[in-house]
Amino acid sequence: MLYLFDGYNILHAGSFRERDELIDRLASFVAMRGARGVVVFDGVGDDASYGELAVRFSEHADDLIERLAAEHRSQEEVWVISSDREIRGTAGQETRRVSSKTFLRNLDENARPSLEGRSQIEDALDENTRSALERLRRRRH
Repeated sequence: MLYLFDGYNILHAGSFRERDELIDRLASFVAMRGARGVVVFDGVGDDASYGELAVRFSEHADDLIERLAAEHRSQEEVWVISSDREIRGTAGQETRRVSSKTFLRNLDENARPSLEGRSQIEDALDENTRSALERLRRRRH
């Protein structure tokens, strides 16, 4: 199984203080699942590996993630973690796709993410709207 992470997209969706903190969490995530991962950041930096997590830098992270998905999706299960709808759309139907917010919610809950392979409408909602809908749902029960 291969996880492709949109680095800055996930970093900005979460409460990480710095890039290294995110890299550490993602390295733990793939190690606990016996999987491999590649986190791609826009810009210039030194590529590195942390166990089964590769850290890559690219002028256009989206292009590299799309290329990696295309290269691997016929050989293994590929997950694309990004809130960028375009990248989730172009990664191919064979991949499983999930937004950064959904991934982080599940990561924080210490559970295996229920990555459904498609976007969920809640991924497009801001926190206030999501909270209001949750309050309405709870009143109905």
